[in-house]
Amino acid sequence: MIDVKRLREEPEYRRGIERKRVRPGLIDELLAAEEIRRSLLSEVEELRAEQNAASKEIGRAAADERAERIAAAAVLKERLTTREPHLAEAEASVRALALQIPNPASPEVPDGGEDDGVVLRTVGETPGPPPLDHAALGESLGFVDSDRGAEASGSRFAYLMGEAVLLELALVQWVMSQLAADGFTPVIPPVLVREQTMEEAGFFPTDRSQVYALPEDELFLVGTSEVPLSALHRGDLFDADALPLRYGGYSTCFRREAGTYGKDTRGIFRVHQFDKVEMFVWAHPDRSNEEHERILAIEEKIVGGLGLPYRVVDIAAGDLGAPAARKFDIEVWLPSEGRYRELTSCSNYLDYSARRLGARVKDDSGNRLVHTLNGTACAVGRTLLFLFEHFQESDGGLAIPDVLVPYTGFSKVGPRS
Repeated sequence: MIDVKRLREEPEYRRGIERKRVRPGLIDELLAAEEIRRSLLSEVEELRAEQNAASKEIGRAAADERAERIAAAAVLKERLTTREPHLAEAEASVRALALQIPNPASPEVPDGGEDDGVVLRTVGETPGPPPLDHAALGESLGFVDSDRGAEASGSRFAYLMGEAVLLELALVQWVMSQLAADGFTPVIPPVLVREQTMEEAGFFPTDRSQVYALPEDELFLVGTSEVPLSALHRGDLFDADALPLRYGGYSTCFRREAGTYGKDTRGIFRVHQFDKVEMFVWAHPDRSNEEHERILAIEEKIVGGLGLPYRVVDIAAGDLGAPAARKFDIEVWLPSEGRYRELTSCSNYLDYSARRLGARVKDDSGNRLVHTLNGTACAVGRTLLFLFEHFQESDGGLAIPDVLVPYTGFSKVGPRS
């Protein structure tokens, strides 16, 4: 959640929000609602102070004055009882509006929208199209059965089969071992969470359309383990020397992919169910930018370790999600399309989620909101399809990246006859 006080008092803070192309008028609606809330709060606090003073006066009053003072206190109580519900309503209105407003984009973030991200660096050579694209290779080797997946569950579901399953598990095990070596605690979190957890993580209300709901149980399927990982330290007060805390969560994830009709319909590039390893960090507010660079470096080490050519993009303000103050994407070259496609991203939320979670750190400056960060260590299914194209062999088989061979137990999958 944003800092309403800073929004009211700091023009640059407001500008950071406006750069994310927030709905016109929303900021002013919030500030107007906040002004009403502050006025009511002042009135209620004044009445409470008068009521407390009146109560003390009753205790000190002479017997012949007590009835008059009790009557005056009753009037104050009635006025207070009338105003308090208005204050509660005003506070609810402010909260509802504030939840719709995104975290301001950091000053370093480039302006613009989806096509305006700045390429920071490009690594590796970009080969031409392979004999088969990822979807065709997955079908020819018996790795992916989208037709039966659609029969069982609908479009954008698939069966992953055979050696591809072992390759996926190898990816997970290798990536998790990399994270553990870098100081991350491995976690398998719940994938069903309450609405409060979705809201505190920064996903509700803005991303509600992407989430599968189980109304009868009042639970939601997560689209990333970032959501349950954020709930690990709800309401905690950290000692400064306890930070950073780093977690690597592995989970199956679910996304409705609303608004993507007709996009990436072949293979397993864009599906409703997928597995992912996610990094989540609780950082001291003075060091979160350093932690952001560290997460990015880990992502590059993983993608580079697989031998995939990639580029790093500093995402433009208008293309940032609501919680992110800054985000870096790693886009990998997809030979069959002749372009880079997103594989991983990492974001610094600053204190946006921590404000909702009530998570703070105690240091020489007092109690301050912590900063939270997240980054994709491995979007497993999407990584597989890049491997299908980059490690495809001329005979129709698939080579296994060297780093994964110790986990798969084989170095190649031969073509199917």
